[in-house]
Amino acid sequence: MNILLYLGTVLIWGTTWLAIAFQVGTVQVEVSAFYRFALAALAQIVFMLALRKLTWVPIKQHKWFVLQGWCLFCLNFIFFYNAAKYLPSGLIAVVFSLASIFNMINAFIFQQKPPSVRSLIGSCLGVFGVCALFWEDIQLGNGTNFGLVGLLLSIAGTYCFSLGNLVSQHQQKAGRNVLVSNSYALVYGSITLGLWCLFQGYSFDIENSYKYLGALFYLAIPGTVIGFAMYLKLIGQIGVEKAAYSTVLFPIVALSLSTIFERYIWTETAVLGVVLALGGNLIVFSKWSPRHKIKRPT
Repeated sequence: MNILLYLGTVLIWGTTWLAIAFQVGTVQVEVSAFYRFALAALAQIVFMLALRKLTWVPIKQHKWFVLQGWCLFCLNFIFFYNAAKYLPSGLIAVVFSLASIFNMINAFIFQQKPPSVRSLIGSCLGVFGVCALFWEDIQLGNGTNFGLVGLLLSIAGTYCFSLGNLVSQHQQKAGRNVLVSNSYALVYGSITLGLWCLFQGYSFDIENSYKYLGALFYLAIPGTVIGFAMYLKLIGQIGVEKAAYSTVLFPIVALSLSTIFERYIWTETAVLGVVLALGGNLIVFSKWSPRHKIKRPT
């Protein structure tokens, strides 16, 4: 069961990046994100009601659901969907895999938790990897370069996701059920996206094609509802640290699909960048320590 949950999580979340790329086209990206999370919220609420697991939470606590919805199901995907205009889906997945670095930074800023030496080494490798991956764009160094714009949007989305992790952690420490919190957060996130689209005057016309509608359904149900439920179940079965290894494998799946469907062209620096970025993540999640044990004489 653990193997199935692990593989399911990796395959589902590793393929959602390509599905996001499939939605970039005639429909405004924020509108596509709204439809995704509105459908996911509806499915999640129906699922929770069917299981009689959806409980009422006092209004004064809903500010945390709003914040979680903004960080996990609204702002971060506004950035990611816009990044998909400029970057292959696999590269966005690589940047997203560096969420562990932002988790470390935010833990230090908001919780005064100093990072370990292992985390610092892994983070440095991850940053060097992303720099190598986007080296040509960084060398140009101007805001009109598409690759650099996509990178900055991906970084912003990943940072929002990291903030959402902190909010979710606070919710769990307060004794709130994870699925209940996510149900409310999905509702608030989708409502905010809808209001944003109305404020911007975007058209809510939907693209009537198998590619778009298929991607929308896949992102809403397997990508959001099922994928997240499987990941949470995996955390309960094997723990947070072991489950977190799955985030290292997401980019491998995403890059493979990007190579096939988006004709992503590999260069030597790109290969080096991916290796360094994923290697840095492995070090962050591992229990390796640079300190050598001193053997006492017998």
